[in-house]
Amino acid sequence: LTRRAKKERSRHAQQSHKEKAIKMAWKSLISALWIVWQCNGFAPAVVQRHVSTCAKMFTGIVEEMGSVVSLESRDDMTLWDGSKGSGTELTVEDCPTMMEGAYLGCSICVSGVCLTATELDTEQKRFKVGLAPETLRKTYLGELKAGDKVNLERASEIGGRNSGHFVQGHVDGAGIVADRWIDEDSLFYKIQLESALMPYVVPKGFIAIDGTSLTVCEVDMAANTFTFMLVEYTQKKIIVPAKLKGDKVNIEVDVLGKYSHTAVQAFTQRIEALEAKVKSLEEQLANQ
Repeated sequence: LTRRAKKERSRHAQQSHKEKAIKMAWKSLISALWIVWQCNGFAPAVVQRHVSTCAKMFTGIVEEMGSVVSLESRDDMTLWDGSKGSGTELTVEDCPTMMEGAYLGCSICVSGVCLTATELDTEQKRFKVGLAPETLRKTYLGELKAGDKVNLERASEIGGRNSGHFVQGHVDGAGIVADRWIDEDSLFYKIQLESALMPYVVPKGFIAIDGTSLTVCEVDMAANTFTFMLVEYTQKKIIVPAKLKGDKVNIEVDVLGKYSHTAVQAFTQRIEALEAKVKSLEEQLANQ
């Protein structure tokens, strides 16, 4: 009877700890999903009005293609304390839509990268942005040259219509075009991606390619590749169809996947810690 009572007590303790861990993990996951839900504009308007941290994002619906004027390295940039520093500036023109409502310090998505406008020329329809070292490391923008085309989108306010998905403009890395082919009126691409980002790429999920909101078609985890396709209309509105085998594209995986992955990791860690604790308690009870 004593041994049976100990086992019963151990079973109840294990069940109680697991239930608490599961509730905490689900609470973390739901909180993360709720934030993303709000920022995507799906939450009721009364809620959206109080979401200030996500007020300016992008939709992945490219508004126009601009042309690179220059990419310059400068060593005379004035820093916050008045000292001089070095940096990189990108100048883009042929972008009348970007000038509508533009102001110094506004955000513009340039081929998938959220950048800050530092100079505006409304007459010549051009703007300048600075490229931080992290931007140069994560994207191919540092390889641009005069005449190259770039996708452009202005920041979108929450509550407006979103025909794409929630794009931050925070590029995760550059993918490589592994192959491309035509299927009737659709243009298909296969992209090689670093293995660390592949868990966030799922069939029929969202992904931003050079700032364009697209749908993943197929995923090959073993080869670290995925495919997407461009319909006839989209082909004429973005820069991607000019990309050939071996060219780079800026990739931003769906932030919802990253939030969910973080929440699941927290859940897994708690379960592992709980199982270790339960095992320890069982051993203690068995030795009494």
